Amino acid sequence: MDLETLVDFNAVASHGGFSHASRVTGRPKATLSRRVRQLEDSLGVHLIERGARTLRLTEEGAALHEQTSSLLDRIDDIKEALMGDVGLPHGRLRINAPVLFAQRGLGRIAARYAAAYPNVQLEVTADDRFIDPLVDGYDLVIRANPSPTTELAGRCFLRDQLIVVAHPSIVRPESESEAAAVPAVTLVGAPESAAWNITADGRTQILHTHVVLRLSSMAMVHDAVLDGAGAAMMPRSLVQADVDAGRLLDWGNVAGRGIEVWALYPPHRHVSRKVSAFIRILTEQFVDGSPDGFRSLQRAASELGSGTVRRT
Repeated sequence: MDLETLVDFNAVASHGGFSHASRVTGRPKATLSRRVRQLEDSLGVHLIERGARTLRLTEEGAALHEQTSSLLDRIDDIKEALMGDVGLPHGRLRINAPVLFAQRGLGRIAARYAAAYPNVQLEVTADDRFIDPLVDGYDLVIRANPSPTTELAGRCFLRDQLIVVAHPSIVRPESESEAAAVPAVTLVGAPESAAWNITADGRTQILHTHVVLRLSSMAMVHDAVLDGAGAAMMPRSLVQADVDAGRLLDWGNVAGRGIEVWALYPPHRHVSRKVSAFIRILTEQFVDGSPDGFRSLQRAASELGSGTVRRT
Protein backbone atom coordinates (compact mmCIF):
# COMPACT_ATOMS: atom_id res chain seq x y z
CA MET A 1 0.00 0.00 0.00
CA ASP A 2 1.62 3.25 -1.17
CA LEU A 3 1.77 5.91 1.56
CA GLU A 4 1.11 8.84 -0.78
CA THR A 5 -2.04 7.27 -2.18
CA LEU A 6 -3.22 6.64 1.39
CA VAL A 7 -2.61 10.29 2.29
CA ASP A 8 -4.63 11.45 -0.74
CA PHE A 9 -7.48 9.05 0.03
CA ASN A 10 -7.71 10.32 3.60
CA ALA A 11 -7.71 13.92 2.37
CA VAL A 12 -10.68 13.17 0.11
CA ALA A 13 -12.49 11.28 2.88
CA SER A 14 -11.82 13.97 5.52
CA HIS A 15 -12.89 16.90 3.35
CA GLY A 16 -15.99 15.31 1.87
CA GLY A 17 -15.03 15.06 -1.78
CA PHE A 18 -12.41 15.54 -4.46
CA SER A 19 -13.15 19.22 -5.14
CA HIS A 20 -12.96 20.32 -1.52
CA ALA A 21 -9.87 18.20 -0.87
CA SER A 22 -8.24 19.75 -3.92
CA ARG A 23 -8.90 23.29 -2.66
CA VAL A 24 -7.59 22.49 0.81
CA THR A 25 -4.49 20.52 -0.16
CA GLY A 26 -3.60 22.38 -3.33
CA ARG A 27 -3.38 19.10 -5.25
CA PRO A 28 -5.18 18.81 -8.61
CA LYS A 29 -8.54 17.09 -8.48
CA ALA A 30 -7.48 14.73 -11.27
CA THR A 31 -4.41 13.68 -9.28
CA LEU A 32 -6.49 12.90 -6.20
CA SER A 33 -8.95 10.88 -8.27
CA ARG A 34 -6.14 8.93 -9.92
CA ARG A 35 -4.48 8.22 -6.56
CA VAL A 36 -7.70 6.91 -5.03
CA ARG A 37 -8.28 4.70 -8.07
CA GLN A 38 -4.75 3.33 -7.73
CA LEU A 39 -5.39 2.55 -4.07
CA GLU A 40 -8.64 0.76 -4.92
CA ASP A 41 -6.86 -1.28 -7.61
CA SER A 42 -4.07 -2.30 -5.25
CA LEU A 43 -6.54 -3.37 -2.55
CA GLY A 44 -9.07 -4.92 -4.90
CA VAL A 45 -12.05 -3.11 -3.30
CA HIS A 46 -14.11 0.00 -3.96
CA LEU A 47 -13.50 2.72 -1.37
CA ILE A 48 -15.78 5.47 -2.68
CA GLU A 49 -19.27 5.22 -4.18
CA ARG A 50 -18.94 7.30 -7.31
CA GLY A 51 -21.97 8.97 -8.86
CA ALA A 52 -23.52 10.15 -5.60
CA ARG A 53 -24.07 13.91 -5.23
CA THR A 54 -22.10 13.90 -2.00
CA LEU A 55 -19.11 11.75 -1.18
CA ARG A 56 -20.06 8.38 0.24
CA LEU A 57 -17.50 5.91 1.47
CA THR A 58 -18.14 2.23 1.03
CA GLU A 59 -18.00 0.04 4.10
CA GLU A 60 -14.40 -0.81 3.23
CA GLY A 61 -13.57 2.85 2.60
CA ALA A 62 -14.99 3.96 5.94
CA ALA A 63 -13.04 1.26 7.75
CA LEU A 64 -9.81 2.19 5.99
CA HIS A 65 -10.29 5.90 6.74
CA GLU A 66 -11.05 5.26 10.41
CA GLN A 67 -8.05 3.00 10.92
CA THR A 68 -5.44 4.96 8.96
CA SER A 69 -6.18 8.66 9.57
CA SER A 70 -4.84 8.51 13.14
CA LEU A 71 -1.90 6.46 11.89
CA LEU A 72 -0.92 9.20 9.45
CA ASP A 73 -1.09 11.78 12.27
CA ARG A 74 1.18 9.52 14.30
CA ILE A 75 3.67 9.36 11.43
CA ASP A 76 3.82 13.17 11.46
CA ASP A 77 4.40 13.07 15.23
CA ILE A 78 7.30 10.67 14.82
CA LYS A 79 8.81 12.77 12.03
CA GLU A 80 8.81 15.93 14.13
CA ALA A 81 10.12 14.07 17.19
CA LEU A 82 13.04 12.71 15.16
CA MET A 83 13.80 16.17 13.80
CA GLY A 84 14.10 17.49 17.36
CA ASP A 85 14.52 21.16 18.13
CA VAL A 86 16.46 21.79 14.93
CA GLY A 87 13.36 21.30 12.82
CA LEU A 88 11.78 24.59 11.83
CA PRO A 89 8.04 24.90 11.07
CA HIS A 90 7.31 24.01 7.47
CA GLY A 91 4.44 23.09 5.17
CA ARG A 92 1.06 24.73 4.62
CA LEU A 93 -0.76 26.55 7.44
CA ARG A 94 -4.42 27.58 6.94
CA ILE A 95 -5.97 29.95 9.49
CA ASN A 96 -9.45 31.45 9.69
CA ALA A 97 -10.42 34.42 11.86
CA PRO A 98 -13.48 36.68 12.40
CA VAL A 99 -13.65 39.67 10.08
CA LEU A 100 -13.26 42.25 12.86
CA PHE A 101 -10.18 40.61 14.36
CA ALA A 102 -8.66 40.24 10.90
CA GLN A 103 -9.20 43.94 10.15
CA ARG A 104 -7.52 45.05 13.38
CA GLY A 105 -4.02 43.94 12.50
CA LEU A 106 -4.00 40.23 11.74
CA GLY A 107 -2.24 41.00 8.48
CA ARG A 108 0.71 42.46 10.40
CA ILE A 109 0.84 39.40 12.67
CA ALA A 110 0.77 37.18 9.60
CA ALA A 111 3.59 39.19 8.02
CA ARG A 112 5.77 38.70 11.11
CA TYR A 113 5.07 35.00 11.06
CA ALA A 114 5.93 34.73 7.37
CA ALA A 115 9.21 36.56 7.95
CA ALA A 116 10.13 34.33 10.90
CA TYR A 117 9.13 31.05 9.22
CA PRO A 118 9.73 31.31 5.47
CA ASN A 119 9.27 27.56 4.96
CA VAL A 120 5.59 27.80 5.95
CA GLN A 121 3.04 28.60 3.25
CA LEU A 122 0.65 30.72 5.32
CA GLU A 123 -2.94 31.32 4.21
CA VAL A 124 -5.30 33.45 6.33
CA THR A 125 -8.99 34.00 5.58
CA ALA A 126 -11.66 36.03 7.38
CA ASP A 127 -15.16 34.74 8.01
CA ASP A 128 -17.78 35.24 10.71
CA ARG A 129 -19.60 31.96 10.16
CA PHE A 130 -18.83 28.88 12.23
CA ILE A 131 -15.79 27.04 10.89
CA ASP A 132 -15.15 23.36 11.57
CA PRO A 133 -11.40 22.87 11.09
CA LEU A 134 -11.78 19.22 10.18
CA VAL A 135 -14.51 19.78 7.59
CA ASP A 136 -13.17 23.04 6.14
CA GLY A 137 -9.52 22.08 6.17
CA TYR A 138 -8.13 24.70 8.56
CA ASP A 139 -5.26 24.07 10.94
CA LEU A 140 -6.30 26.88 13.30
CA VAL A 141 -9.41 29.01 13.78
CA ILE A 142 -9.72 32.16 15.89
CA ARG A 143 -13.09 32.79 17.51
CA ALA A 144 -14.56 35.06 20.18
CA ASN A 145 -16.53 33.40 22.98
CA PRO A 146 -16.68 29.94 21.37
CA SER A 147 -19.46 27.69 22.57
CA PRO A 148 -18.47 25.86 25.78
CA THR A 149 -19.80 22.70 24.17
CA THR A 150 -17.28 22.84 21.34
CA GLU A 151 -15.11 19.77 20.97
CA LEU A 152 -12.18 21.83 19.71
CA ALA A 153 -9.05 22.27 21.80
CA GLY A 154 -7.28 25.59 22.10
CA ARG A 155 -5.98 28.51 24.09
CA CYS A 156 -7.50 31.82 25.15
CA PHE A 157 -5.03 34.55 24.20
CA LEU A 158 -7.13 37.73 24.52
CA ARG A 159 -9.74 39.09 26.94
CA ASP A 160 -11.79 42.25 26.48
CA GLN A 161 -14.80 44.00 28.01
CA LEU A 162 -18.15 44.38 26.30
CA ILE A 163 -19.60 47.85 26.82
CA VAL A 164 -22.59 49.84 25.60
CA VAL A 165 -21.71 52.98 23.64
CA ALA A 166 -23.75 55.58 21.80
CA HIS A 167 -23.34 58.85 19.93
CA PRO A 168 -23.74 61.91 22.20
CA SER A 169 -26.98 62.73 20.39
CA ILE A 170 -28.62 59.55 21.73
CA VAL A 171 -30.42 60.20 25.02
CA ARG A 172 -29.65 57.68 27.72
CA PRO A 173 -32.61 56.82 29.98
CA GLU A 174 -32.08 57.99 33.54
CA SER A 175 -34.11 55.15 35.04
CA GLU A 176 -35.69 51.83 34.12
CA SER A 177 -39.15 53.35 34.47
CA GLU A 178 -38.72 55.58 31.43
CA ALA A 179 -41.04 54.27 28.73
CA ALA A 180 -38.95 54.95 25.62
CA ALA A 181 -36.78 52.06 24.52
CA VAL A 182 -33.26 52.80 23.36
CA PRO A 183 -32.64 52.53 19.60
CA ALA A 184 -30.12 49.75 19.12
CA VAL A 185 -27.74 48.69 16.38
CA THR A 186 -27.02 44.97 16.51
CA LEU A 187 -25.53 42.13 14.59
CA VAL A 188 -27.77 40.08 12.33
CA GLY A 189 -29.72 37.50 14.31
CA ALA A 190 -30.35 39.63 17.40
CA PRO A 191 -33.94 39.64 18.78
CA GLU A 192 -36.36 42.44 17.93
CA SER A 193 -36.12 43.85 21.43
CA ALA A 194 -33.93 42.98 24.37
CA ALA A 195 -32.95 44.17 27.82
CA TRP A 196 -29.32 45.04 28.37
CA ASN A 197 -27.96 44.89 31.92
CA ILE A 198 -25.18 47.41 32.32
CA THR A 199 -23.08 48.46 35.30
CA ALA A 200 -21.67 51.97 35.70
CA ASP A 201 -20.52 53.96 38.73
CA GLY A 202 -21.23 51.03 41.00
CA ARG A 203 -24.88 50.61 40.03
CA THR A 204 -26.72 48.30 37.67
CA GLN A 205 -29.28 49.50 35.15
CA ILE A 206 -31.57 47.65 32.76
CA LEU A 207 -31.84 49.23 29.31
CA HIS A 208 -34.82 48.28 27.17
CA THR A 209 -34.02 48.41 23.46
CA HIS A 210 -35.63 48.22 20.06
CA VAL A 211 -33.50 47.30 17.07
CA VAL A 212 -33.34 49.94 14.36
CA LEU A 213 -30.52 48.43 12.33
CA ARG A 214 -29.04 44.96 11.89
CA LEU A 215 -25.63 44.55 10.31
CA SER A 216 -23.50 41.53 9.52
CA SER A 217 -20.18 42.72 10.94
CA MET A 218 -18.98 44.59 14.02
CA ALA A 219 -17.06 47.00 11.79
CA MET A 220 -20.34 48.12 10.20
CA VAL A 221 -21.97 48.39 13.63
CA HIS A 222 -19.09 50.65 14.68
CA ASP A 223 -19.60 52.95 11.68
CA ALA A 224 -23.36 53.13 12.23
CA VAL A 225 -23.02 54.00 15.92
CA LEU A 226 -20.51 56.74 15.11
CA ASP A 227 -23.10 58.13 12.69
CA GLY A 228 -25.73 58.29 15.44
CA ALA A 229 -27.93 55.37 14.41
CA GLY A 230 -28.30 54.03 17.94
CA ALA A 231 -26.56 52.41 20.90
CA ALA A 232 -24.62 49.16 20.60
CA MET A 233 -22.69 46.61 22.60
CA MET A 234 -19.06 46.69 21.44
CA PRO A 235 -15.58 45.61 22.59
CA ARG A 236 -14.00 48.31 24.74
CA SER A 237 -10.69 48.10 22.90
CA LEU A 238 -12.43 48.89 19.61
CA VAL A 239 -14.20 52.04 20.79
CA GLN A 240 -12.01 53.40 23.60
CA ALA A 241 -10.33 55.94 21.33
CA ASP A 242 -13.78 57.19 20.25
CA VAL A 243 -14.84 57.48 23.90
CA ASP A 244 -11.65 59.36 24.80
CA ALA A 245 -12.20 61.76 21.90
CA GLY A 246 -15.86 62.35 22.79
CA ARG A 247 -17.19 60.82 19.58
CA LEU A 248 -19.01 58.17 21.62
CA LEU A 249 -20.27 57.97 25.19
CA ASP A 250 -19.55 54.99 27.42
CA TRP A 251 -22.82 53.96 29.08
CA GLY A 252 -21.28 51.12 31.08
CA ASN A 253 -20.08 47.53 31.04
CA VAL A 254 -22.46 44.78 29.96
CA ALA A 255 -22.95 42.69 33.10
CA GLY A 256 -21.67 39.13 32.79
CA ARG A 257 -20.67 39.52 29.14
CA GLY A 258 -16.91 39.55 28.81
CA ILE A 259 -15.10 38.68 25.59
CA GLU A 260 -12.60 35.83 25.28
CA VAL A 261 -10.78 35.24 22.02
CA TRP A 262 -9.48 31.70 21.46
CA ALA A 263 -7.13 30.00 19.04
CA LEU A 264 -8.80 26.65 18.35
CA TYR A 265 -7.63 23.48 16.63
CA PRO A 266 -8.94 19.92 16.24
CA PRO A 267 -8.66 17.86 19.45
CA HIS A 268 -6.72 14.63 19.89
CA ARG A 269 -4.24 15.69 17.23
CA HIS A 270 -0.59 16.51 17.45
CA VAL A 271 -0.16 20.29 17.62
CA SER A 272 2.43 20.89 14.93
CA ARG A 273 5.28 23.35 15.23
CA LYS A 274 3.71 25.66 12.66
CA VAL A 275 0.49 25.93 14.71
CA SER A 276 2.34 26.29 18.01
CA ALA A 277 4.51 29.03 16.53
CA PHE A 278 1.48 31.05 15.43
CA ILE A 279 -0.19 30.71 18.83
CA ARG A 280 3.06 31.85 20.44
CA ILE A 281 3.09 35.01 18.31
CA LEU A 282 -0.51 35.71 19.36
CA THR A 283 0.30 35.35 23.07
CA GLU A 284 3.37 37.55 22.69
CA GLN A 285 1.29 40.23 20.96
CA PHE A 286 -1.44 40.19 23.61
CA VAL A 287 0.63 39.88 26.79
CA ASP A 288 -1.41 38.45 29.67
CA GLY A 289 -4.43 38.52 27.37
CA SER A 290 -4.53 42.33 27.34
CA PRO A 291 -6.27 44.09 24.41
CA ASP A 292 -3.52 46.73 24.63
CA GLY A 293 -1.80 44.53 22.05
CA PHE A 294 -4.01 46.10 19.39
CA ARG A 295 -2.27 49.46 19.84
CA SER A 296 1.01 48.36 18.30
CA LEU A 297 -0.88 46.85 15.37
CA GLN A 298 -2.53 50.14 14.43
CA ARG A 299 -0.77 52.27 11.85
CA ALA A 300 -0.48 55.92 12.79
CA ALA A 301 -1.56 58.54 10.26
CA SER A 302 2.04 59.73 9.99
CA GLU A 303 3.17 56.19 9.21
CA LEU A 304 0.58 55.86 6.46
CA GLY A 305 1.35 59.29 5.04
CA SER A 306 5.10 58.75 4.86
CA GLY A 307 4.89 55.28 3.36
CA THR A 308 6.28 54.66 -0.09
CA VAL A 309 3.92 53.15 -2.60
CA ARG A 310 5.63 50.39 -4.52
CA ARG A 311 4.36 49.82 -8.04
CA THR A 312 4.66 46.55 -9.83
